[in-house]
Amino acid sequence: MKNISNTEGVKKSILLQLDALIGSKYPHDLLLSPELAVEIAGISAEINREIALYLDRHGIVTDIIIGDRHTVGLPIDMRRRSNTSLSGLRCVHTHPKGSSELSSMDITSMLEGRMDAMLALGLEGNRIKDVHVALPNNDSQYQIYGPLKLDDINNISFLELIREIEKDRDRPTTQVIENEIKNALLIGFKEQKGDLLSGEESIKELKELAHTAGINVHSIIIINNTRPDASHYLRSGKVKEISLYRQQESIDLIIIDDFLSPRQQRNLEDSIGCGVTDRTALILQIFAERARTKEGKLQVELAQLNYLLPRLIGHGQSLSRLGGGIGTKGPGETKLETDRRGIRGRISDLQQEIEVIKRQRATLRKQRQENEIPVVALVGYTNAGKSTLLNTLTQSDVLTENKLFATLDPTTRRLKYKQQEILLTDTVGFIHKLPHQLVTAFRATLEEINYADLLIHVVDAGNPAHVAHIESVHRVLDKIGSSEKLSILVFNKWDTVQDQIELQNTIKINSPSIAISALKGTNIEKLLEMVIDHLPINSQRVLLKIPYSQTSIVNSLYEKAQVINIEYLEDNILCTVLLSSQLLSSLEQFIVDRRELK
Repeated sequence: MKNISNTEGVKKSILLQLDALIGSKYPHDLLLSPELAVEIAGISAEINREIALYLDRHGIVTDIIIGDRHTVGLPIDMRRRSNTSLSGLRCVHTHPKGSSELSSMDITSMLEGRMDAMLALGLEGNRIKDVHVALPNNDSQYQIYGPLKLDDINNISFLELIREIEKDRDRPTTQVIENEIKNALLIGFKEQKGDLLSGEESIKELKELAHTAGINVHSIIIINNTRPDASHYLRSGKVKEISLYRQQESIDLIIIDDFLSPRQQRNLEDSIGCGVTDRTALILQIFAERARTKEGKLQVELAQLNYLLPRLIGHGQSLSRLGGGIGTKGPGETKLETDRRGIRGRISDLQQEIEVIKRQRATLRKQRQENEIPVVALVGYTNAGKSTLLNTLTQSDVLTENKLFATLDPTTRRLKYKQQEILLTDTVGFIHKLPHQLVTAFRATLEEINYADLLIHVVDAGNPAHVAHIESVHRVLDKIGSSEKLSILVFNKWDTVQDQIELQNTIKINSPSIAISALKGTNIEKLLEMVIDHLPINSQRVLLKIPYSQTSIVNSLYEKAQVINIEYLEDNILCTVLLSSQLLSSLEQFIVDRRELK
């Protein structure tokens, strides 16, 4: 019974009846054979469930699907039809104890399956009360006829009717209509082990990401999924429920608030019948659309290809099919139709080009160090206000938007305060579950953080999830080797905080820290004073004598200070270093000589 679906709970005798219909041939010029209509009406009434069967243009029954009491799904092979020709199949299904009126889900199924026709039989007991028929027109339009009597639907030649429909569909249109994503469904999860954000906070962020990518969010579903399924990520019952919902609501794209394996993504697309993508691909899409410099475009393309390559392996399909188009736009679009070997070659080329950029950045860093101009890097969660702070501190006009990842390419501005020159760099914002492909691809850019003299970690103080945001940033800094670097925690957007007294305790715990409003200029002068106080230029050059029993201090010096010279003697280690005022007090016992820098 290979071509009969959803047979659970159906008696064997009924299944044998249905199995006998598979492959049966009926008059091909009739829209529906009265004999066949009566037979499926009787079976549907007996089991009190919908039955849908599919006939080809030869009049042969190809598939049968048993629905629940109210709905029925689509065959898998009809869910990803060509966007031009009709499928050559028509669907006849029953409405037990109901009207034959066609639902929006029926019409959507017909249009998406590119069916020749959709017929619904309204039943009263085992008797066919009336029939509704829908036929496709050109430009995804349709015509509904009914209610009709069973005898009325065969008054015209079905094949002649189909020929006329296809002739209309083949006529060229006067304009090209882009296949835009009009309705996206977001799927989030109540609790996920190890997540920093709650399910509601994470899905809210996913919605903002979709908005930034220009996707219209039709609806959001939050479900329990404590143990993701290896093959589909979602459980089979939930997949079926979402598939029916997608048909009913005309959903174009489903976005899962997590990372999907290539296998999970393919299986979900086949089972649900539309493009399915994940949080990673959505972030990659935004990066692709916002990259402006050659460096940024190269790094985004590398991240995209590393994400998409395993989704191509074993399929021989073009990458443009994947994810409903999400994650496949941007700088690499012209390369994505090449074969796997070509893609691997392109990845290798990109890595070499980025390595050249890395060497160029190293040269620029060396020049800055020779000029002794300290570098301060702005880091933080996306949309925390880093670019606004950069503009306020340097009176510049870097793009600022109330969107995620408004700044992608790093921007550096010169700042002078009390005779002290500083290079202030605005870096790309971090985010919850930042794709590892991006961290790897953007390593050349993120290395600027490693070589900064001081970090300003900007936090959106008004965001209820600001504690999770801080930890997300710390995790990314740890990945790139900057977690121990001296930083000032700046609680921005202070004017939007509801309970400032409660947040003051958080500020005290996380010293050095300060509350500001970059937009209104609140405490900007105090922040500048704090930055100057923590720069190495205001530190002292000291000679430390460290015993071999405490060599861990030497490792710490390389992370937190500037090591000028190191000499390993018989009894101890002599280190010449620049120490900030904070480190001076903690290492006082090891200092044997010092002089203040001018």
